[in-house]
Amino acid sequence: MELGSEFRSRIEEWERLSRWERSELGKDLRRLGLSYGEIMVLIPVKKSTLATWCRDVRLSEEQYFAIRTRTGSREGIPRDTNRRRRAEIAQVRDQARQRVSVLINDPLWVAGTILYWAEGAKTPGSLSMANSDPRALRLFVSWVRSYLREDAQFSLHLHLHEGNDEPAARAYWMDETGLADANFHRTFIKPAGTGHRKNHLEHGVCTVKVRRPSNPWNTVMEWIDALSEQFGIDARPITLRSGR
Repeated sequence: MELGSEFRSRIEEWERLSRWERSELGKDLRRLGLSYGEIMVLIPVKKSTLATWCRDVRLSEEQYFAIRTRTGSREGIPRDTNRRRRAEIAQVRDQARQRVSVLINDPLWVAGTILYWAEGAKTPGSLSMANSDPRALRLFVSWVRSYLREDAQFSLHLHLHEGNDEPAARAYWMDETGLADANFHRTFIKPAGTGHRKNHLEHGVCTVKVRRPSNPWNTVMEWIDALSEQFGIDARPITLRSGR
């Protein structure tokens, strides 16, 4: 690519340029449609530094095509590294949606989905539920193994207050959830005097987490969306307003 006299002059003055002027020159060269490799031939700059300077510079599709034509490579061209994963997630969600027409008639599936909608974790990739009621957690475990993964493995995490008997709490939750072989994450113990609650739960709160939950989490989120549509309910968070 032919450079104008202004660019050639600035390149020749490189050693006398300030740090800001150097970064501006690098960005201007990038805006011309040069690849990082081509810019590094013109000015003595590391690729990592150049990438930092140019992180907000966006090239057109025509400029990317010209780079490929000139250099025969994709250097400096963003790659859609998540394309395959997005396609996989879309397929998982589509399959989940197709199952709803049958599952909607299954009371256990409906109960488990509503329970997860209300109490389950919504963080992407985290299929888990925290509760102080072992009946809710038993339903969650049964629901996961009935509709998501028959051989699902779980881990447990306890939230206790100072003064709770941790070994007794672990034994209690293993027995109540039926997960005698589950691994425990490090217990969180809330120090005394850090809250207003006086009636501490004897066995604390237990979180049951599905191991390797990525696809099941996407399935559940699609089920929640589908169920909300069946009931004519907007699945987005509801903001409560005071007054009439």
